[in-house]
Amino acid sequence: MGDEKKPKSATGVWPTVKPFVNGGASGMLATSVIQPIDMVKVRIQLGQGSAAQVTKNMLKEEGLGAFYKGLSAGLLRQATYTTARLGSFKILTAKAVEANDGKPLPLYQKALCGLTAGAIGACVGNPADLALIRMQADATLPAAQRRHYKNAFHALYRIVADEGVLALWKGAGPTVVRAMALNMGMLASYDQSVEFFRDSLGFGEAATVLGASTVSGFFASACSLPFDYVKTQIQKMQPDAEGKFPYTGSFDCTLKTLNSGGPLKFYTGFPVYCVRIAPHVMLTWIFLNQIQKLEKNSGL
Repeated sequence: MGDEKKPKSATGVWPTVKPFVNGGASGMLATSVIQPIDMVKVRIQLGQGSAAQVTKNMLKEEGLGAFYKGLSAGLLRQATYTTARLGSFKILTAKAVEANDGKPLPLYQKALCGLTAGAIGACVGNPADLALIRMQADATLPAAQRRHYKNAFHALYRIVADEGVLALWKGAGPTVVRAMALNMGMLASYDQSVEFFRDSLGFGEAATVLGASTVSGFFASACSLPFDYVKTQIQKMQPDAEGKFPYTGSFDCTLKTLNSGGPLKFYTGFPVYCVRIAPHVMLTWIFLNQIQKLEKNSGL
C-alpha cells in the first residue's frame, strides 16, 4: 500500500510548493508569538532606552496595542521572506545531497545553501520588511514626520505613491547581507545540530528539535545583529531640513557608527535581539516540525 502511494506524492505541484508553504506558515505562526519582543527591540535600536524603559513607556503612552503595531507587515514579511528562504533552502540542500550521491552535506555546503536561500528570501521580502520597520518606528518620530500607515498594504501603497516602486527595495543591500548572515547561521547550524543530536548523541525527536533549534537561534543572532543594526538605521532615516539624509548608504552608516560608538555599537540591544531572534528561530523550527508531522499523518 505504501509503495503504491509514493509515485502519487512524487508528482504534481504539491511536492514542489510544499517546502515554501510549510516555511511561510511556520514563520507566520512564530511571528504572531514574538511580535511584542520585536517591537521593543526596534525601539531600543532607535535609542529609546533599555528594554524595561521602552516597555514601560509604550504601555503608559500608547497602550498594549502598541506592541502589535506592524503585525500585519510582520506576517506579510514571513509570508514572503520565510516562504522563500526556507523553501529555497530545502530545494538547494536536496539538490546538493543528490549531487553528493545521497551522502550528508559538509557544513560549508550547508552554509552556502543558507547564504543563497537568505539572499533569495531577502530580495522577495524587502518591501514587507521596509513597511514593518517604518510602522514600528513611526511613533518615535516627531508628529510632523509621522507617516500614519494603517496596515502593511496601506504602507506599501503609500511608499509606491510617494517615493516610487523602487523605494520598496530601499535598504535592500544591508537587508540581503543581514539575511545571508542570519540564514547561514540559522539554517546550516540547525541541519548540522540535528545530525549531531540525533546520530551522535542518540536524542529522540523532541529533544533533537529543541536542541538543534536552540543552537540555530544562537548562531542566527550572533551572525546577524550588526547587519540588522545597519539595516534598521538605513530604513528608518529621515531627511533633515535641507533634504539631506544622515547616511548615503550602508557603508557610510557602518563607518559613521564605528567612528561614533565603536564596534560594540553594532550590538546595541543585543540581549533583547537575542531574546527575540532565538525564540523566533526556535518556534519556526518547532512549528515547521509539527506541520510536517501533521502532513505525514494526513498523507500529504
